[in-house]
Amino acid sequence: MTMILLPPSEGKTDGISKKPLNVKKLSYPQLTSKREELLAAVVVMASGPTAKTRSILSISAKQDFEILRDQQLVTATTGPAWSVYTGVLYDAIEIASLSPSAKAKFEKENFVVSALFGLISAADLIPAYRLSGDTVVPKIGTLGKFWGSSITNALGERSDFVIDLRSGNYLKLGATPAAIADHVVVPRIMQHMPKGAPKVVSHSNKASKGRIVRALAESQKSISSVDELAKIVAKVSRDVQVIKPKKAGLPWGLDVIVDAL
Repeated sequence: MTMILLPPSEGKTDGISKKPLNVKKLSYPQLTSKREELLAAVVVMASGPTAKTRSILSISAKQDFEILRDQQLVTATTGPAWSVYTGVLYDAIEIASLSPSAKAKFEKENFVVSALFGLISAADLIPAYRLSGDTVVPKIGTLGKFWGSSITNALGERSDFVIDLRSGNYLKLGATPAAIADHVVVPRIMQHMPKGAPKVVSHSNKASKGRIVRALAESQKSISSVDELAKIVAKVSRDVQVIKPKKAGLPWGLDVIVDAL
């Protein structure tokens, strides 16, 4: 089976389901106690002095609705994680327009590494929330330290072919273990330049990853190797290059060359 690791998005939309959060029904139940601990700490933080909460969450007064969301985490409406997360990557997948079979495949293969919930399925029901990967939560500390080994251990329990599309702080929340590195690939999005070698350009990154996820959902079967992934990615990019690990314990690389958006 293919396992695709996605980042969440800073932008979120409220869930349309009337069901409140049920932590015990989220994927990876071994993370339940950690989730409950962090949820409780975030609710307390959001219920404290507003100015302090804004500072912790790195928001302005115009974003005080985010504080209300965090106050109401356990009672708010929920929705599938893929519908709660909004942003360039998720918009590029265009999940709502997938065929029923492709959407089912997407929900089966895609997982999100969330600052609040740890490792979850893209189909898990969650509320909208405000918590970034670099947030330092009172009584909890840094989220990389809080989640690290728990997420890494959960990833190590599976024998899937892992496509890690995370970046930045969400990689730090839980690395893929070295023991499974031979079936992990970390794609890198690079933009074709008029002159010289391709370069990493941030604005091409998220949309290109979204298109890759959609192509994988629409493929007829799950993939199990870097070469199979390269063939699918080649259909939605200008060029693709497989990067062999320099030593044992490191994941495969995949340079995806795209045109300017």
